[in-house]
Amino acid sequence: MTNPLGNSSRNRPGLPTPPSGWPVGSYPTYAEAQRAVDYLADNSFPVENVTIVGVDLMQVERVLYRLTWGKVIGGGVVSGAWLGLFIGLLLSLFGTGGHVFGPLVVGLVGGIVFGVISTTIPYAATRGQRDFASTMQLVAGRYDVLCDPKVAEQARDLIARLAI
Repeated sequence: MTNPLGNSSRNRPGLPTPPSGWPVGSYPTYAEAQRAVDYLADNSFPVENVTIVGVDLMQVERVLYRLTWGKVIGGGVVSGAWLGLFIGLLLSLFGTGGHVFGPLVVGLVGGIVFGVISTTIPYAATRGQRDFASTMQLVAGRYDVLCDPKVAEQARDLIARLAI
């Protein structure tokens, strides 16, 4: 089926498509690949023809610290207190009465209760199978710089000068 606008559904903006182009450089870190593309841009190269591609993707989970009931409850108190103070501040600003501290105290106490409940229930549900906090990252083994074939040779020559 054809599209009345003439655009192929494969090339619609926003949809994921595999990268294309000729490799003009390969780097162990994203910062080095970014430096190469920046060098191309600094030398008036049409960088809209360039793509940085992460290859050999890995999901890395870095463990931050061990979780205990004290840390879970403490974290709930702190996050709930901030939320409660914010809500209390809004209530005191837009309230019709002249009381400032009443809504702040109610918001603070309510926020702490909400924070403790919202952190302890999920932690209790794990039943000790995940007693640590961590952060996840998607990392590539290497970063390739690809370029449209019509200007790939020019890009490769410029990047070669960067290495000198």
